[in-house]
Amino acid sequence: MAAEAEASAVQLADPIADRIRTGAYRDAVAMCAREHGAALGRLCMAMLGDQGEAEETAQEALIAAHDAMASYRGEGSVRAWLCGIARRLCARRIETRVRRERKLRLVHDAGGDGAGLPDDVVERRRRAFIVRAALDELKPSERDAVLLRYEAGLSYREIGEACGIDEAAARKRASRALSRLREVLKHEVQ
Repeated sequence: MAAEAEASAVQLADPIADRIRTGAYRDAVAMCAREHGAALGRLCMAMLGDQGEAEETAQEALIAAHDAMASYRGEGSVRAWLCGIARRLCARRIETRVRRERKLRLVHDAGGDGAGLPDDVVERRRRAFIVRAALDELKPSERDAVLLRYEAGLSYREIGEACGIDEAAARKRASRALSRLREVLKHEVQ
């Protein structure tokens, strides 16, 4: 009960939530872009793996948030609400991508052997590829929890709000995901 009172006190002090409640949606979305745009971009990039698609999805999330502000209930932080919107949009893009790839059976061309690139750039790309592959092996719910925690910087309570689960379940999902990532990456690094 004390946690709920504390959360509602934080909500009352949030200038973005105040703008939403007063109907100043344009100001609210501008504040959301300034304060939470980078976190949304990182989350989308982590989920989608493509910079252009991530930027587009982050912008779509802000537009969707603007459209949904009239029905905003204020149950949790604005950041968690925005991350929930971005997460759903990323999931839709991933579903569409998977369906399109299955239908077309496209052959992916890596675009060369990386000749001419400095060694550190090649190594970073190799590591990023390994981590992305490890993330792809996680259950979508666990992947979402770990990305919301470490890319978007949400608390476990906010992860629960974004995913529609309680805080304990959010902790458990993130813990399982990290354990699984460690296991997969241990085998990849060797």
